[in-house]
Amino acid sequence: MTYRLGVDVGGTFTDILLVNEETGEMFRAKTSSTPSDQSVGVLRGIGQACQLAGIELDQVTNVLHGTTIATNAILEGKGARVGLVTTHGFRQVLQIARSFVPGGLAGWIIWPKPEPLADLEDTVEVRGRIGSKGDIVTPLDEDDVREQLRKLKRQGVEALSVSLINSYANSVHELRVEEIAAEEMPGIAVSLSSLVLPEMREYERAITTVANAYVQPQVASYMENLEDQLMKSGAANGRLYILKSDGGLISAGAAADNPVSVMMSGPAGGVVGAVWVAEQAGFKDFLTFDMGGTSTDVALVQNLQPRIGRETTVGDLKVRATSVDVRTVGAGGGSIAHVPPLTQALRVGPQSAGATPGPAAYGAGGTEPTVTDANVVLGYLPTELAGGEIKLDREAARIAVQSIADATSLTSVEAAASGIIDIVNENMFGALRLVSVQQGFDPRDFALVAFGGAGPLHANALGRLTGAWPVIIPPSPGVLCAYGDATTSLRDESVRTLVRGFGELTDDSLREILEERANNARSSLLAEGVPESDLTLTYSADLRYHGQGFEIPVVVDIEAFDGKGGGLDALRKAFDDEHQRLFSFLLEKNEHELVTVRATASGPRPNVSSTWIEEGGIDPVEAVTSTTEIFVDGAWATASVYDRQKLKAGNVIPGPAIIAEMDSTTLVLPAHAATVHISGSLLIRPTSSN
Repeated sequence: MTYRLGVDVGGTFTDILLVNEETGEMFRAKTSSTPSDQSVGVLRGIGQACQLAGIELDQVTNVLHGTTIATNAILEGKGARVGLVTTHGFRQVLQIARSFVPGGLAGWIIWPKPEPLADLEDTVEVRGRIGSKGDIVTPLDEDDVREQLRKLKRQGVEALSVSLINSYANSVHELRVEEIAAEEMPGIAVSLSSLVLPEMREYERAITTVANAYVQPQVASYMENLEDQLMKSGAANGRLYILKSDGGLISAGAAADNPVSVMMSGPAGGVVGAVWVAEQAGFKDFLTFDMGGTSTDVALVQNLQPRIGRETTVGDLKVRATSVDVRTVGAGGGSIAHVPPLTQALRVGPQSAGATPGPAAYGAGGTEPTVTDANVVLGYLPTELAGGEIKLDREAARIAVQSIADATSLTSVEAAASGIIDIVNENMFGALRLVSVQQGFDPRDFALVAFGGAGPLHANALGRLTGAWPVIIPPSPGVLCAYGDATTSLRDESVRTLVRGFGELTDDSLREILEERANNARSSLLAEGVPESDLTLTYSADLRYHGQGFEIPVVVDIEAFDGKGGGLDALRKAFDDEHQRLFSFLLEKNEHELVTVRATASGPRPNVSSTWIEEGGIDPVEAVTSTTEIFVDGAWATASVYDRQKLKAGNVIPGPAIIAEMDSTTLVLPAHAATVHISGSLLIRPTSSN
């Protein structure tokens, strides 16, 4: 038998899911993350999963990894010292940036502008110029290039980024700079904008290329180290793939060359896993709610297709890279509750206790009150987590949360804990509004898939806030991101910027351009051994009205370009419909303009069998393990505790109830009930609608 192994590294836990490709049987492991060297936690978790399955590592054919290594390097400011090569006259491209300041009225007064990833002193100009149509306006001055590169070498730059004007239209100058850099700065990692982001807009292309160079040495080192450790551990037959921000897989080598494409790797894995789970449960439109120890990620999925964005934001950095449209808030199980002296108002996060020292209840030295401690005080969490690896200290949690009651007018530790939970729930509700209401979608038209180690504890409350029903709790919700890693497919895309009005195009000319992009996109998958017959090709375009300064991505129906003249008309209508939905108006007198086209090639979905659980009656009495007192809706109540492994399809669990499993705990509130689906998911709804 052969196995696929999904790996997801979070800020607090590392999740492992081992899947038997023939039977669909799954084996889970959850272990503390090791921020100083993520591979330590990864290898420990892999060993635990293989031990549970009773197999050796040589039976693992693919290791599919969602990683935060690139994200952490940016958030922690621990990337390489980057040198930037620009065209003469563009040295301050990063400093000028875009004239956008976040925040409300007068936000510019207190907003500290983020420092560019490449310092001005490490930015050099070279003489040579490419025109907007790709013509060579001024030949590249190679002597000047050598002089500038030697300057960067003397200054000790550790990585090199090259972003020359209009190189998206013609990369010849950038390629020559790379060749000269190999002679003048041998061994240095080089990022070319014509490869990283072959699109218009100089600032976006420059910052994305610099970000790629900034994290490249660290990501490449991690990939090389992990592959080496896997080989030494016996996984010689397994290939390492990394999950991209758009939910597809690329080889570890490709991720090392283009790490900017994996910045949202971890959150994307959760969305992919949620799609798989929701499809099994019979739902196509849903919101995803992934609450971990450090942060919460949310997204919207329509017709089983996650919404894809063209920008990725990590901290203060925004780069142009295709990714699942995930919004993140600093709200997790480890988020710290605090009362600022000036306002005396309770706040939760974004600071987190992380894996070390962790919440006070972990007994590992943490003393500050966290969301996890509040859940412990209210009786929502059992005394053990992660299959017994982490034991909870209820008294330590009470002492920590009592500090919040003492600093406020709250009269009891339970009231303080309830306040912490209410605030963190509102924070996460705000994130869900960003991907639904503020994008023109009514959350009541969607289900809510909740996962992550802490997600199922808060899911029922988020269902009440959003009106999204049912709330779906997948099997093994704490390791769903790893499940997404294990059940996704290889993917690559090819992009070309055109900037042409529709009057300059014909159906035939645009189809020719799309097919050219498709050939480029499929080449990397063919090199990985994916048969041509198993490839799926999809197309999209960024469109705008002439005169607009932004574009809207639209799916391109290649079948409409059938030679009958309806392709551009169909594309025009698709754009108008999306513009109307987003902004409630059309610019009917303005010509439509095609800015960028994309072709995406995807490999086949992995052959992972679905698993169905045993059917039973409505009464879940056989799964009851005990009863416990919980503080809910301002009063103590008696809740039944269930072992999820003993639940059967058709069982209905009335609230208040606690459903415990190895990697997560689900809370069912009063006046709600959870029905067990044949796929193993729990479907929570208000009892009045059952």
